[in-house]
Amino acid sequence: MVTANACSCRLQFALRGSVTGNDLSTNSMNTADAALETLRGDVIDIVLGTVFLTAGATACAIATIRWRRGVRILVWWGIFSGMYGLQKLDQTQTVLTVLPKGLRSATPYVSTAVMYLLLVSALFAWRELSLGKLRSLVQLEIFVALAIALVGIGTFVLGGPADKWMFCNNLLAVLAMLVLLVVVLVPKFSQFLVIGKHRILSAGTLIFALEVLYTNLGTVLHYHPLPLVDSLGFAVLLLSLGYVALEIVFTNERRLFSIETELETARQIQSSILPPRVPELENLRVAAAYHPMTAVAGDFYQFVRPDNNHLGILVADVSGHGIPAALISSMIKVAMQSVAVQADDPAQVLGGLNRILSNEAPGQFVSAAYVWIDTENRNALYSAAGHPPLLCWRNTRGEMQRIESNGLLFGVKADSEYPVCSVPLEPSDRFLLYTDGVTETENAAGEAFGDRQLERVVRNNRVQPASELSREVLSELQRWRPAAVNQQDDITLIVVDVL
Repeated sequence: MVTANACSCRLQFALRGSVTGNDLSTNSMNTADAALETLRGDVIDIVLGTVFLTAGATACAIATIRWRRGVRILVWWGIFSGMYGLQKLDQTQTVLTVLPKGLRSATPYVSTAVMYLLLVSALFAWRELSLGKLRSLVQLEIFVALAIALVGIGTFVLGGPADKWMFCNNLLAVLAMLVLLVVVLVPKFSQFLVIGKHRILSAGTLIFALEVLYTNLGTVLHYHPLPLVDSLGFAVLLLSLGYVALEIVFTNERRLFSIETELETARQIQSSILPPRVPELENLRVAAAYHPMTAVAGDFYQFVRPDNNHLGILVADVSGHGIPAALISSMIKVAMQSVAVQADDPAQVLGGLNRILSNEAPGQFVSAAYVWIDTENRNALYSAAGHPPLLCWRNTRGEMQRIESNGLLFGVKADSEYPVCSVPLEPSDRFLLYTDGVTETENAAGEAFGDRQLERVVRNNRVQPASELSREVLSELQRWRPAAVNQQDDITLIVVDVL
């Protein structure tokens, strides 16, 4: 009997267990079916949200890598797309379910912020396409949209409803859309757009405006908008904006490439007007160093070598940098040819150059120095126009002489006169002609390299040949200037050794 009762109890327990297991299995199946049904309902929003978010992140990454003027439109386009994609993902129950608990609690705040700031990102993108009064109007709309966003987000953080200020936000969006619609559709207003009359932008804006009208009238006329209409309208607007953004970026790239090509051509032309090599004389050794700050420069130097015993050296520094300064230095090259017959008279050389530049390029200022070296008579004549002094290292005495004989800068006064200084040549003398880019190079503390540092380098390299000294001066300048700071001026240095 006991055995029979025990068996009966075990059978009843087994039956109860079987029923409970079936109930759990049924509940699990119901939960899985519900999750699958939710996923099916969310899959379109998940796909669209992912696509828009990825497109936005890609656009921002490309703009960051290729950052230069004109790519900000791509940045705001990317933020606009990414925020819309984030809003789509935020609305799906599936994404919210799989988020970690900490992130899930922050979702309402993120959703509210995106809801208000979406208009702000769109207006910033449009601002990059706007000019003149339209740009000012869009900036005003951005300010108002930011104010509404801050109030709306703040209200939600303090416990109020998230959409309390959405009516103001939507009203501003409608007004902004009407203004932009008029600008892109009416030809006479195309002057307020960076890209002028653009069919793709006009079509995209019109389609998006119609979609907004269709969607928002649903609540008034009591009909349900078709699914995906809002996403398709946004996608059309986004594609049109993206197309225009890429067109602007590519146009800027082509313009930049054209400028770089022109700069390279200018650099080659300027290189051609400089002496191809230093002159070789029996009793002189000459070295030249020329380092422009940019692709083209305003520094210039020229040698005049009538015979083996005479050498004229001109060094000039045009005020300013880049192509304008390079054009003036080219004029000096041409002007020098007309005064070369008076190469043995520095006053006539500088006076002639000053008259030509004052007449042909008024308002342009140039400093210059000219030295005429006569090894046959062991003498040098020197004159300058607002230029750093000629440095003369007297090796036999171990001392540095600063030789100044300055008149006014070229361009200040057409009939300016230039005094001449006579310098006797001694064996082993060393002369340095240079532009102020050498002595005005600054270190991290803002201290200029100066004449003292230059004299120190010359003194420490007094037994080195001229070419080695010029290399050492450039190395010292590089060490003096902080590594993170670019060269601030053109550098020209001519070293002449008297044998």
